[in-house]
Amino acid sequence: MLLIEKEIYIPSIKQEVSRLKFFERAIKAQLSPSEVSVRFAVTKSDADGYHCELGILTESNTLQAGQQISIFDFEKRRLENTDKFNAVMIVPTGIGAELGGHAGDATPAARLLAGACDKLITHPNVVNASDINEMPENGLYVEGSVISRLLMGTIGLQVSRSNRILLIIDEHEDKQIAELAINAASAARITLGLDCAGVVKIDPPVYLRAEYSSSGSAVGRVEGLERLLEVIDRHRSEFDAVALASKVDISEGLYAEYFRSDGKIINPWGGVEAMLTHSISLLFNVPSAHAPMAENMQEANAVFGIVDPRMSPEAVSSCFLHCVLKGLHKSPQIITDRSLFTHSNILTATDISCLVIPDGCIGLPTLAALEQGIPVIAVRENRNRMENDLAKLSFAPGKLFIVDNYLEAVGVMTALKCGISVTAVRRPLADTYVTSERLCGLLKGYDSDKIPGEASTVTSAEN
Repeated sequence: MLLIEKEIYIPSIKQEVSRLKFFERAIKAQLSPSEVSVRFAVTKSDADGYHCELGILTESNTLQAGQQISIFDFEKRRLENTDKFNAVMIVPTGIGAELGGHAGDATPAARLLAGACDKLITHPNVVNASDINEMPENGLYVEGSVISRLLMGTIGLQVSRSNRILLIIDEHEDKQIAELAINAASAARITLGLDCAGVVKIDPPVYLRAEYSSSGSAVGRVEGLERLLEVIDRHRSEFDAVALASKVDISEGLYAEYFRSDGKIINPWGGVEAMLTHSISLLFNVPSAHAPMAENMQEANAVFGIVDPRMSPEAVSSCFLHCVLKGLHKSPQIITDRSLFTHSNILTATDISCLVIPDGCIGLPTLAALEQGIPVIAVRENRNRMENDLAKLSFAPGKLFIVDNYLEAVGVMTALKCGISVTAVRRPLADTYVTSERLCGLLKGYDSDKIPGEASTVTSAEN
């Protein structure tokens, strides 16, 4: 079974239709019956069309029929639950984001946003910092594709006190690397109180290869995925979340070049890791996250002097696994039974108050928020490889806010939470919009004699 990245071009259409439906139909037309999309992003768009990247699971005919779920499945929410203010923060993996493009360097922004809401739902790329994880106390650590499905209205999240975690690692040819992973599990047991369901070594291991797409984003290729799926299926009753640690093959010399680049090279590992965990979460409805294993002890012990601060967590780590174990320790459980969605302990799309993303990012979360009427706050300062104008999407008035930085994003979140129009605290203040309407004709149930005049509309602006 193969997991690959495919680049496609979709011409734009003139008529107004649901963007989700449009992309779903266009992508389905380009996939064979044995291919399933597990990841989707628009890397560049203009008046003519959309350049898209798809994570594709091939030979999916070997999967059980009930496991073949479309990432484009959508259920529109009927209302918004305003009892709490819950935000979603996303920094897509592998796009070279200024904040969140390295090792947990978006964590301060996440902690800032968390202070303005009841719960902050975010994903591993935001807070994973190798052997460090300083996610906010009210943060929910949720795999990226699961956040997409939450916003799409097809799953719910149940907050967990703790999870039984199964750790699956490579049967590494350098036994010291495997021993580091086992020690990391033990360390999490004695510090977090982690319930480790055991460590399983896979031999031969699944092959992961890091690559870059034509847009410059980190992507990759996974071979032999069926071996990992078999292990997960065999042990499924023993765990609530699965942590993965395996080697990621990269170009020769890239490891040293990355650390010496002063942050100019996009983290090569994240893209293929996201493709892998998207597949696991989609097929098994289980929280998952991945940590890369070093090629050998020489790489693990490599010293590069003082590195770019955004890379420092990687530079001081030897195993890169603790962030995953800490995140999965209390990661919410995925609820697919819709009869439970109204339970007070289940978070669904109705409970989401806003989505915060880097400016220019179009993927399933953005499109789902557009369809659900969830306000989107896009941050300009978090520059990245995506080249899209969010204002070109058909957001309803007051549902898209373009801000300069995360400090300003918190202000917009607070205004939304307090029910204050953002325009009311900005200057200059526009004139109040006023219209006058004179009606005529018959209205059902009314006496036509009481409705005088000809139909006309007069529009004016008054202070």
